[in-house]
Amino acid sequence: MNQQIIGRFKWIPRILAILYICFISLFALDAFSGEESFLEQIAGFIIHLIPSLVLILVLLIAWKKERMGGLLFILLSLAFTLFFNTYRNWVAFLFISVPVLAVGVLFTVSPGGKVTPEKAGEEVINKDLSG
Repeated sequence: MNQQIIGRFKWIPRILAILYICFISLFALDAFSGEESFLEQIAGFIIHLIPSLVLILVLLIAWKKERMGGLLFILLSLAFTLFFNTYRNWVAFLFISVPVLAVGVLFTVSPGGKVTPEKAGEEVINKDLSG
């Protein structure tokens, strides 16, 4: 039972990160709403996707190394807050910066590696022996 809970908890930050990347990527579609040429619209679309590409890169790192990726997500949350000035509007802060921070915290506290019942038992024994 404990292994199932740990296994499910491991997927929560990954799924939230993917959903957030999809949400942020939607903002890139506004590049197609102007009177520019098609090539200029494509260039604008690619430029608008840069935050999503950075998030994908950090997610790939976090997928293999949860704690390092979690710290990167937390730093990215701070960078989003400062770069996009989300601290000026609490709604923007809530939708842009807080989800990245939450994903970072979840990756940071996520159990690294697969925990087997034997390892869990060893951890309990070691805690009992150390006091």
